[in-house]
Amino acid sequence: MQKGSITASLFWLSAGWLILALVATGFLLSDLYSRALDTSLTETLDFHVESLAGALLEAGDPLSSDIALTDPRFDRPRSGWYWAIRDQNGQLYNLSTSVVGIDLPVVMGPADSMGRRTAVIDDVFGTRMRVVERAVTVAPTTYQIVVTGSLSEILKLVGEFRGQAFIVLGAVGVMLAIMSAIVARIALRPIARLSAAIESVREGESVTVAGTYPREIAPLAEEVNELLRSNAQIIERARNQVGNLAHGLKTPIAVLRNEASSKKGALADVVLSESEKMSAMVATYLERARLAARTSVVGKKADATMIMLRLTRVMRKIHPDVTIAFQRPDASLPWFRGDEADLEEMVGNLLDNACKWSKGQVGVRLDAERGPTGTMLLIRIDDNGPGLTDEDAQKVLRRGVRLDEKTPGSGLGLDIVKELVDVYGGSLALTRSALGGLLVELRLPTARLGTMARSQA
Repeated sequence: MQKGSITASLFWLSAGWLILALVATGFLLSDLYSRALDTSLTETLDFHVESLAGALLEAGDPLSSDIALTDPRFDRPRSGWYWAIRDQNGQLYNLSTSVVGIDLPVVMGPADSMGRRTAVIDDVFGTRMRVVERAVTVAPTTYQIVVTGSLSEILKLVGEFRGQAFIVLGAVGVMLAIMSAIVARIALRPIARLSAAIESVREGESVTVAGTYPREIAPLAEEVNELLRSNAQIIERARNQVGNLAHGLKTPIAVLRNEASSKKGALADVVLSESEKMSAMVATYLERARLAARTSVVGKKADATMIMLRLTRVMRKIHPDVTIAFQRPDASLPWFRGDEADLEEMVGNLLDNACKWSKGQVGVRLDAERGPTGTMLLIRIDDNGPGLTDEDAQKVLRRGVRLDEKTPGSGLGLDIVKELVDVYGGSLALTRSALGGLLVELRLPTARLGTMARSQA
């Protein structure tokens, strides 16, 4: 389970409450069991008191040998089970065989409606006892019948019960925790399906979030689809507005340029110069509208390996004096998530620049790189040309900037590449190459290799 996931949160929350509930249940059961044993002990002692009282009343003499209890625990010394008959002055008349080396205390406190007093005491051997004392009158003397029972035995039984209860409750807790994890995973399967559907949209395999979902998350799927539709409409409107504006300006600019070309003088030169600038700006925004239209289409993906092979063949023909080394990667390389023509335009510009500036050697590598946002397609193009300083590397990415006017070109190639890279959420870096020239590193998003794509590879 991933840290911060809903499944983990539900599991640990339920596990925490489950542990508290089971621990409380264990102590509660132990307390109930202890109370039940204590009540049973008190009732047993009451029964023995009644038995001794009946025998005393029947014999009429507290010294009679007929006064006895058949429970063998009263015959074992230091057992905690004792009985004795004494008068109100503490004079002993009869007692159990187990009363050896101890003095039974007098129970203090008020008696209940039956003339009975109870207490909990410890004998000299450290045994905790429950004491029940009752007064019985055999005219003319009132006798006190004292019977004790061992509470230590109950405490031992309660301890054993508590240990067994926690073992059983622990096993139940483990089973409930496993069941809770399974239930959480089953309950969250629709969210996993929704995530997969959204990823399919992002990867270009679908234009909407498809599938049927529970009513708790169905509104989320509908909102995502509505957001996709709204985004597509906004992009389409913006593209149309920019295109319409640019097309609308082309005719007036052409008229100004033609009029200025037919005139002589400073004013005509200024008008011609400014109309050329406006014409270049119109062309730029038309190109941007075209790029926005292409990259906003969902479902585009391209085989970068095949495109690189095709481009290297073309560049070898255009630049026969340049050696272009390209090692074909394995078939597991992910595809480019975008339009094939855009990838050709980006890599074609970069590769053409490398051939123009090199001293006869260009290297091309194609890899996949794991980054913080996922797997990226990494294209490296390096040459053995003069290279660029850090300052020049920043300058050449600006529109129309050229460091050498002698080399053919408009200066717009790298800027077009940078704009396409920004549209796709990639990156472009210019550094020093191991060959001594310029190393260009182009990172672009990847698409999952679907069944159709694999069959074509």
